[in-house]
Amino acid sequence: MPFPSRGYAALSSTSPLSLFHFVRRDPRADDVVIEILYCGICHSDLHNVRNDWGYSKYPMVPGHEIVGRVIQIGASVTKFKVDDAVGVGCLVDSCRTCQPCQKGDEQFCVKQPTYGYGSLDRHDGQATQGGFSDVIVVSQDFVLRIPNGLELSRAAPLLCAGITTWSPLKRAHITKGSQVAVVGLGGLGHMAVKLAKGLGAEVTLITRSHDKAEAAQALGIDHVALSGDKKSMSALRGRFDLILDTIPQAHDVNPYMGLLTHGGKLVLVGYFGPLEPPLNTSPLIFGQRSLEGSLIGGIAETQAMLDFCAEHHISADIELMPVQDINTAFERMERSDVKYRFVIDLQTLASL
Repeated sequence: MPFPSRGYAALSSTSPLSLFHFVRRDPRADDVVIEILYCGICHSDLHNVRNDWGYSKYPMVPGHEIVGRVIQIGASVTKFKVDDAVGVGCLVDSCRTCQPCQKGDEQFCVKQPTYGYGSLDRHDGQATQGGFSDVIVVSQDFVLRIPNGLELSRAAPLLCAGITTWSPLKRAHITKGSQVAVVGLGGLGHMAVKLAKGLGAEVTLITRSHDKAEAAQALGIDHVALSGDKKSMSALRGRFDLILDTIPQAHDVNPYMGLLTHGGKLVLVGYFGPLEPPLNTSPLIFGQRSLEGSLIGGIAETQAMLDFCAEHHISADIELMPVQDINTAFERMERSDVKYRFVIDLQTLASL
């Protein structure tokens, strides 16, 4: 039978999020029903709510960094049992048959992945709704196990910010002694730092903010460079095997290309859109360097990241807020007034 659900939804691109009643689908045989305890707030939630990318549909319940406990399983579920601690990230389904899906890159499904919100269920055409709610129904193949040792509220941002930065680190084979730079120190940036350090890299933060530079010591960052200091930036030329650029707005990436080693990579994880100003290709051609983009990760890769985080005691630095304060959280996030990720406590829905 369908599950009545409550959450906070945007009814338009200009309205604040408000209490919203809706119905989750009737669970299928392979489905897991999850009571949502916590959900992180990603910058993309703000973009989607405001329709910054031009394809938002309303009503919209955002949220794709979901952590909770299993309260019901379908007849064919074998991977989970009731009361397991679990997570759900951006993906809740894919075709499972195309080449990317077969390789474990469900996020690049040729037939379009099904996202936790803003998509249509490929079986019944019902609009998906996200994690700013009390319950969710998801196929077991897109549910992640939260390992023992991870605090549930601080694990939530790992399901987007964590995997978004983990995936390029692993593809670049970052290990002990690697030189990694992280541009920007927000939700993505602070996870990039923690994961790169966990893999053994020497990490440099590149930031324009003196405040962020002062905060770097608490995260164990090895070096800090202010992007506006030409002397400091010049001293870094040819140094980095990998630069993870986490800035979520259009910005000039040219100053970073020359900081890469021969064959090094600059990976954009924070912004998609036209580069402003245009890219000077000389550092790429004459140094065999590359500019790449990266988008979250597949289910198996995300589970590996969660297991790594549990083993190395890595989790997000968060500010926990009741769901009733969701609009305040969005406003503060827009001002970059968060250190480093908001997580919403969905258990507070019970009082409404």
